[in-house]
Amino acid sequence: MPQLLSLLACSLAKDTVRPWAMRLCEACVDALGAQGGALTVLGGPGERVAVSTPGAFEDLEPLQEVLGEGPVPQAMAEDQPVVTRLGTVVDEYPVFSQLAGPVGGEVTLYAVPMRAGGHVVGVLSLYVTDDPQARSAQDLRFLADIVGASLLGDTELPDGSERAWLHRAAGMVIAQLGIGVEDALAVIRANAFSRSTSLRSVAEDVLERRLTFSLDE
Repeated sequence: MPQLLSLLACSLAKDTVRPWAMRLCEACVDALGAQGGALTVLGGPGERVAVSTPGAFEDLEPLQEVLGEGPVPQAMAEDQPVVTRLGTVVDEYPVFSQLAGPVGGEVTLYAVPMRAGGHVVGVLSLYVTDDPQARSAQDLRFLADIVGASLLGDTELPDGSERAWLHRAAGMVIAQLGIGVEDALAVIRANAFSRSTSLRSVAEDVLERRLTFSLDE
C-alpha cells in the first residue's frame, strides 16, 4: 500500500494544471500500469459525470451510460468489482459487450466501486492489455476508495487548531514533492485513510519528519 500511495503522489506531481478528476484518473492508470481508465462519479439522481483518459477506450464509458448496461453500471449497482474480458459477448450486457469488442480488442476491463462515507459514489475503470492476474484485487479496491474519498473530501473536518497542523504539514509535502496545496492535502488524506488514522496523526508524523515523501520512492 505505501508503494501505491507513492506512485499516486508522483503521478499527481507531474501535472498541476488540468482538472483534479482528470489528474486523479491518469494517476490511477499510471500507478497500476493500465493502458487507459475512467472515473464515473454519481451526481444528482440519475446523473453521472465521467472523465476518461484519451485514447481507444474513452468512448466506452459514455457508451455504457447511453445503453444503461455494462460493467460500470453493474459495479455501481452491486457494490462489487466487475472484471470483464472485452471481445466476448456477456449475457448480463449483450449490447455493450458486442459494441465494445471492436473498440477494446483483447483488453480486460476492471470496474471497481469507489466508496466515500460508507456509500458507493462512483466507479474506477481500468483497461489493461497484459496479464489480468497481475492486478491485486486488494490494490484495486484500496485505490478506488482513496480516489472516492479524495474526490468528495470524505475526511473528518478538523477544528481550527487541527487545521493549522494540517496546513503546516501540507506545506512540507508541497516542498518535498513540488505539488499544489490541493494535491498535498490529498496525499495526507490518502495516508490517513490507508493507515486508518486521523489527519492530525499523519500531520504530526510529517511535521516530526517521521513521514516523508519523495519523487524517487
